[in-house]
Formats: sequence, structure tokens, C-alpha cells
Amino acid sequence: MNRDRVQPLSAMPAAELKGVRGVLTDIDDTLTTDGAITADALAALVQLRAAGLHVVAITGRPMGWSEPFARPPPQGWPLDAIVAENGAVALFCESGTLRTEFAQSVDVRATNAQRLQHVAQRLLCEVPGARLARDSAGRVTDIAIDHSEFTQLPPAQIEHAVALMRAEGMTATVSSIHINGWFGDHTKLSGARWIVQRLFGRELETESGRWVYVGDSTNDQLMFCHFPLSVGVANLLRFERELQVWPAYLAQHERGAGFADVVRHLLQARGA
Repeated sequence: MNRDRVQPLSAMPAAELKGVRGVLTDIDDTLTTDGAITADALAALVQLRAAGLHVVAITGRPMGWSEPFARPPPQGWPLDAIVAENGAVALFCESGTLRTEFAQSVDVRATNAQRLQHVAQRLLCEVPGARLARDSAGRVTDIAIDHSEFTQLPPAQIEHAVALMRAEGMTATVSSIHINGWFGDHTKLSGARWIVQRLFGRELETESGRWVYVGDSTNDQLMFCHFPLSVGVANLLRFERELQVWPAYLAQHERGAGFADVVRHLLQARGA
């Protein structure tokens, strides 16, 4: 989708929204504002669940960071699951117990852990100003460099970090706050396919038009490309120069308020 073809959220057709099965969403700067979920975004999640729609968060955040939010309310958020570390880890409740499943085997993760440490040291030594994300202790399958959460990293250094990761054979993406790198072919999209089949017995490939995806950054481009009902919250415009793939629709508001906009439009179209 090109920038000039992006439509306002209000143009999303009601007829298509009536057949939606669920919502897939990024977390940072999509559900959250200034690092925390806001009342309007949390209320929107509650409304989706009350309407009988599935809700899965797909994030670059680590497994450890995601665990509290994957628990059932009131401890956690009203979600069916969180897919963390860009498709590598799924967290969901089953029979009242929080379960964690991985896209990679134990042996693969152990081998990759040594490689991740090597690349992390290179980044810290070779990219001026690079700092590991503060949530790194909870990471199992990737590494993250902070570029906007607690440390401001200039664009040239972000590009340097991405290039170094890719030269080491990693997949590298840039979110609104972190530069993430990992070994393996998993992505947000593969994680979404995995969890939708695992929890709901549905094949995302055959019904991509029945799921809404909401995101805010360049690392959402694969999802924007795949889902006809993809939406960017308004702060996506921050990445206007970097984006090559745009969502089909753009919310009027930023971050959690933009997510609430999406849910409001979806539920109105469904008569909920």
C-alpha cells in the first residue's frame, strides 16, 4: 500500500467489519501512551472481549516483560494471548494457568543465545551511544538496542546497528522504541499465524480479511501488507520517510487513543 492510497479510518467499510473475527495489535505506542496503557485503550480491549472478538497482541517486547500483561484480569489485560519477541514466544492462559510456548527448540535457543551475546557486545563497542534496552533481562530469543525509550539514538546510528545485525546474519527491525535483532525466520506474521491456529483452530492465510491489524511503526510493515483491514495509529506518521508499506487506513488519533478509535469504528459497524 502506497502513502497516497491510505484512507482515513472512517472509510473502512462496515460490510467488511461485520465479518471480522478478531483484532491483532502491536503494543508500544499502539496500545500504550508514554509507556503505559491508557484508560481508553484498556476499555477498548474490554469492549472487544464483550463483543466476542479475539484479541492478540503481537510485540517486540520480551517474554519477561509480557508475562504480567498476559495473565487474566485483573492482574493482566483482557487479551487472548501475547506473541512476544517478534513471533518467537507465545504467552496465553489455559485452564487458568499461564502457558509459554516457543517457535524455536530448546537446542536452537541455546545455540543462538551465545550468538546473541556476541552481537550484543559488537553493537555496544562499535555503535556510538548504543545501549541495550532496559527490558533485556527478560529477553530469550533476541537482543534490543534502545533508540527512543530511555536513550535517544541518532538515525545514522540506528542504521549502523541494523546493518551490523544483518551482517551477522540476523533479522533486524526497528520499532518505535527499539532496534530488535534475532536469529531465525520467525516474524510478527508467522507468530500471528501460529497463535491463531494454536488457540482458535483457524488458518490466518485463508481469512486475513477477517482480522484487523493495528500498528504504529516500520516493524509493522509486513503486517500492513498482509491484512486488508490494517490500520496505523496517527503517530505512524513519525516514520513517514522510512515507510515503504503503509496500512490501508489511518486513525485520527495517536497511540492508545488511536487504538480506541479503531475499536469504536469496528464495534459501531457491527452494531455492538
